[in-house]
Amino acid sequence: MADHVPVLLTETIAALRVTPNMNYIDCTVGAGGHAEAILKLNGPEGKVYGIDADDTALTLAKKNLKKYGHRLVLVQGNYRSLETIAREEKIESRYLGGIYADLGLSTMQLESQRGFSFQTDTPLEMSFSNHGSITAAEIINHWSEEEIGKILRDFGEEERWRSIAATIVRQRSIDPITTTGQLSDLVKRVKSSRHHNPATKTFQALRIAVNDELEGLRELLPAALNILPSGGRLTIISYHSLEDRIVKNFFREEAKDCVCPPNFPHCICDHRSRVKLITKKPITPMPEEIKINPRSRSAKLRVAARV
Repeated sequence: MADHVPVLLTETIAALRVTPNMNYIDCTVGAGGHAEAILKLNGPEGKVYGIDADDTALTLAKKNLKKYGHRLVLVQGNYRSLETIAREEKIESRYLGGIYADLGLSTMQLESQRGFSFQTDTPLEMSFSNHGSITAAEIINHWSEEEIGKILRDFGEEERWRSIAATIVRQRSIDPITTTGQLSDLVKRVKSSRHHNPATKTFQALRIAVNDELEGLRELLPAALNILPSGGRLTIISYHSLEDRIVKNFFREEAKDCVCPPNFPHCICDHRSRVKLITKKPITPMPEEIKINPRSRSAKLRVAARV
């Protein structure tokens, strides 16, 4: 299995302002690339709490980072439960320097047999967790044409959502659609593309639906602010417009002292800013990084500091 290359690694570490003896929470630890860079800087007693829904990822992170001993604390779970995890792990805010999440797929996930990639023909699962309660195959084979179309439209921003949903429903009435190859071939009947696999948006939409990713992100952001101390940094790397829009709008609203409609004569919301924007525009990879790691090309890093 190929090594996972951490995206925007230098920029993330700089944004977090990693400090000796302070703790950091990695909400998507994966193979541990970002975590290791922090552990090199926050010693001798600083910890990284690495969260991941995938047991396989935690096993790999434990192996890759075993030399850091007690300074790496791995937690199986979903980052949407961040406040619960922080409470159970007794993470003290006063020693918390920052929280970060890389929302992209890892090489390990893409090369797994769980249906994230159309490069190989694998079962249509797409769950980040080894204990997922729903699969992409269930959606494709049992949900209504309307429901499938809505997923493709809302989560994939797929222009041909009606035609693809209709083709899926028509085909499953003949034979179940159970593999990535079958689904990719179906989408290719409806659309073509010169630049990427025509099924890219369909796969994105199904993965988001299976893992409830956007709602999870909406829950993560306020939870992170609730446990960060003043000055603590929150950094999020996103890979498509839906995620980036959620992060951008959340940071923008939380940076305001008032969120009342503009036509209100005076403030009645009593809202007070909870963050200072560190990046008004997202940080994106340099050409050199994109050349080494083409999958980083769509990455956007946004940073805010708790006030």
